[in-house]
Amino acid sequence: MPANHLEASVRLKPGGAVLDLHGEINRFAQEALDAAYAEAEAKDPEAILLNFEGVDYIDSTGIALIVGLLARARASKRHLLAYGLSDHYVEVFKITRLSEFMSVFPDEESALSEASVS
Repeated sequence: MPANHLEASVRLKPGGAVLDLHGEINRFAQEALDAAYAEAEAKDPEAILLNFEGVDYIDSTGIALIVGLLARARASKRHLLAYGLSDHYVEVFKITRLSEFMSVFPDEESALSEASVS
């Protein structure tokens, strides 16, 4: 089965920059994730929101890449939020304790609402 490589784009919204992610977050995703995060960071938002609605699969390397983004956000004192995760990946974020360091929301509206308050 061929990998569904990650595509990432950035949208600026009131409250933060949104990274729209489509495909798989695995060892092949680092370049796309890093480029999109750098593009979002260059816009100097207070928060960066990761939109997982279009993500089909996240493996352990993908989790490590997300942890790397979290470290970058924390170093720049920027909030990193996530939304659109399937129920399975919400559980994965809980098990890996990612949800203790990154707020997880069901949709963009609730994530942006929180980003605006933070």
